[in-house]
Amino acid sequence: MSLLVVITVTLGIFYGILFNDNPIVANLDFLIQATLGFLLFFVGLDIGSNRSVFKGIKDKLFSVLVVTFSIILGSLTGGLITALVFSMSPGEGLAIAAGFGWYSLSGIILTNIGNAELGSIAFLSNVFRELITFLVVPIIAVKLNYLSAIGPAGATSMDTTLPIISKNTDSHTALVAFVNGLILTAIVPFLVPLLYTLF
Repeated sequence: MSLLVVITVTLGIFYGILFNDNPIVANLDFLIQATLGFLLFFVGLDIGSNRSVFKGIKDKLFSVLVVTFSIILGSLTGGLITALVFSMSPGEGLAIAAGFGWYSLSGIILTNIGNAELGSIAFLSNVFRELITFLVVPIIAVKLNYLSAIGPAGATSMDTTLPIISKNTDSHTALVAFVNGLILTAIVPFLVPLLYTLF
């Protein structure tokens, strides 16, 4: 998945440079809006089709809430500190961090409500978050604890980084990771624009 992202972005950059007057480039706003709509629809479909997973959550609800709240708090704190260091507005830093690793959506949203530069920063920072997750999860699981290993993954703990979490932890942690990813994925579309607008 990560390799696919790198290849796709690289192809897009070259396409934009070589074919700047192409109708696709001229209608990017419409295409981005349409893509965003489809993306959100399929996210909702994915969440709705996994109703069975909630049957096993009752016993693990506390773990899920602690992990998810910690990820939100840690990510937003990091985003705020980064904004101060790099002379960005608090809203920009918070909104970028609120992508929680969901690079495709956060990049699109911030391109729409902000600008292309901000969207690119959101996209790349969340791509790097996913890449770093693959490297640090095995270390965190051994050096700290299993639940802490979910932290770097953010919203991706329900899909792309779930296998690495599951491999290095246990079934309890894998379920918590999956549900954490569902919750974060559900709030990203609302939290990113909200934080950008409020701050």
